[in-house]
Amino acid sequence: MVAEKDIDAADWVEQDLLTKQEAGERLAEEIVRVRARLGELRAGAGDAAAMTMVARRLAAMEAIRDSLQTASSGH
Repeated sequence: MVAEKDIDAADWVEQDLLTKQEAGERLAEEIVRVRARLGELRAGAGDAAAMTMVARRLAAMEAIRDSLQTASSGH
C-alpha cells in the first residue's frame, strides 16, 4: 500500500490562482450577457422591477469582478 503524499502549500496556491482566473473569466462572460439583457429591457420599456433586479445583479457582479482584479494585482 502506497501512502498518499500531502499536497505542498505552493501547489494549493497555484490551484487557487487558477480557480480565481477561471471564475473571473466566467464572470466577465456573464456580465456581458447581463448587460445585453438590461439593454433589451431598457429598449423595450420593460418592467421597472425587472430592470431594477437586473441592474442590481449587474452591479453586484461588477463589484465582485473588481475585487477579483484587485486581489490578483496585489493591491
